[in-house]
Amino acid sequence: MPIIVNLDVMMAKRKMSLNELSEKVDLTLSNLSILKTGKAKAIRFSTLEAICKVLDCQPADLLEYVKEQ
Repeated sequence: MPIIVNLDVMMAKRKMSLNELSEKVDLTLSNLSILKTGKAKAIRFSTLEAICKVLDCQPADLLEYVKEQ
């Protein structure tokens, strides 16, 4: 998939666990895990906004476009 999710990178930079992020964003661990592993097919803007707010980052810090070969 040409969209790479860098959620794990931002979490590491903020020294935040998946459990802590789950509580602060009010999402289940399984949904965050799907997003973190890049298996998600879509993300709601409200979810993206909540993650950015908690991690104090921009959407571009979490999502990256890479051309397919």
